[in-house]
Amino acid sequence: MTRYVMVMDQRSCIGCQSCSVACRTWNDLPMDIIYNPVVSEGVKGEWPNVHVNYTPLICMHCEKEPCTRCCPTGASKKDKDGTVWVDHKKCMGCKACVQACPYGARDSSEMAPRFERYAQKCTFCRDRREMTPGAKPYCVDTCHQKARIFGDLDDPESDVAKIIGSVQTFRLMEDYGTEPQIYYIPALGGQR
Repeated sequence: MTRYVMVMDQRSCIGCQSCSVACRTWNDLPMDIIYNPVVSEGVKGEWPNVHVNYTPLICMHCEKEPCTRCCPTGASKKDKDGTVWVDHKKCMGCKACVQACPYGARDSSEMAPRFERYAQKCTFCRDRREMTPGAKPYCVDTCHQKARIFGDLDDPESDVAKIIGSVQTFRLMEDYGTEPQIYYIPALGGQR
């Protein structure tokens, strides 16, 4: 069975935001929504030993996702491959899923009329992958530093399976019990 995950390699991320721009363009997002921001705690250390650590954020496509369980209409769904998404035809815009997400990865917009009725989030570019089998999310294809790696964790030959099995990784807020499917390789940004 296929189980999609993403690895965020903090050794490579330089905080350029090209992933965010690619996502915004592909999804035609209004200015008040971004599916995958890259955040930083700012500069750390003292001169001349200073560094910045970048953390790309995204929907965690949790194994035990609270967002689908609270949806009163069944609009919040999870595919067999682990992709969590919203069926816009069923969503009534109650925002229960927005409130349930502990990662703040769901949103709704007040700026664009086409977004007013429903919650939205990253879908690992589900529509793109349906159009072109084997396609990766735009944020992965756009990352010139190769800091985002996408693939099937259940395939032992995939890059993600090899990485997760060979280097130290962590997942954000694992103590919430949601089993997020986004893995991070911790390090200072721009080291590779």
